[in-house]
Amino acid sequence: MAEGNLLFEVRLTFHNYKSKGDGSMKAIVIEQYGGKEELKLQELDKPTPGENQVVVKLHATSINPIDWKLREGYLKEMLPFEFPIILGWDAAGVIDQVGDGVSDFQVGDRVFARPETTNRGTYAEYTIVDENLLAPIPDNISFEEAAAVPLTALTAYQCLFDFGNIQKGDKVLIHAGGAGGVGTFAIQLAKNKGAYVSTTASTKNIDFLLSLGADEVIDYTKQDFEEELKDYDFVLDALGGDILDKSFNVVGEGGKIATIAGQPDQDKAKQKNIKADFIWLVPKGEQLKELADLLEQGKLHVEIGHRFPLTEAGLKQAHALSESHHTRGKIVINI
Repeated sequence: MAEGNLLFEVRLTFHNYKSKGDGSMKAIVIEQYGGKEELKLQELDKPTPGENQVVVKLHATSINPIDWKLREGYLKEMLPFEFPIILGWDAAGVIDQVGDGVSDFQVGDRVFARPETTNRGTYAEYTIVDENLLAPIPDNISFEEAAAVPLTALTAYQCLFDFGNIQKGDKVLIHAGGAGGVGTFAIQLAKNKGAYVSTTASTKNIDFLLSLGADEVIDYTKQDFEEELKDYDFVLDALGGDILDKSFNVVGEGGKIATIAGQPDQDKAKQKNIKADFIWLVPKGEQLKELADLLEQGKLHVEIGHRFPLTEAGLKQAHALSESHHTRGKIVINI
């Protein structure tokens, strides 16, 4: 990737858990790249925490496109992990062990996190999380709801605020608002900031997106967003391709386009005096705590579309559903 395309650099970590008499755990792993059939149940050593780390006994995780993209091998150059790989990077559960130096959390705390991107993810009974990436789960939020938040809500947050710096009164377009977590959280976060929010969706999702606070929904089966919207301050694109290219036509001079699905045309951006970039999530516990506050206050709603168990069959079904792009809300895995 071109320098400057990322808000941060990916920290590659290779965990190979060694048993210290703490027993084993069940996990769904892949031992080579390929289709859904590569998802296999395996017994692995239960992890032990290093300095400033905790072990979380997971109660739930969720599915994100990075999971099956990595499984297929699309990200193997960016993330050259050693096998076996445990996929999944949303954690919700209870702290089981704390390592040296951990001061703000203790055994028994209900926590959630977007852990570092390692080869030991969250399709497992236990996972390691760095203390600085943790946030307490609010009392009014279930493990399932908490598991649906970290990766997608943090992505929306960083696109809108770290990159977009959106302010009250800004006109914001969020593509594919009903297709998954990033869009649904982005709509709510932008509205909480006081922005005017438009989104694109199919007919069946219009009422749902209006209920989340969207001011305007463009039905892409009947309307062309290029013709409907002009002089927007910010666009969040989760689709790439033609949608990303056409988004340049709705952004006013000095506006911004954040994409999580492609590489924006920098020549076009320069011509129109638009800042456009690909955004890759960096886990941040302090931002997750802000999101936890919004959840506790009822200002952020979690939409769970489907639930599956932590089994080979459950994960294969969950991946198939995610790859179909025909989901509303998050796909949660119960552990």
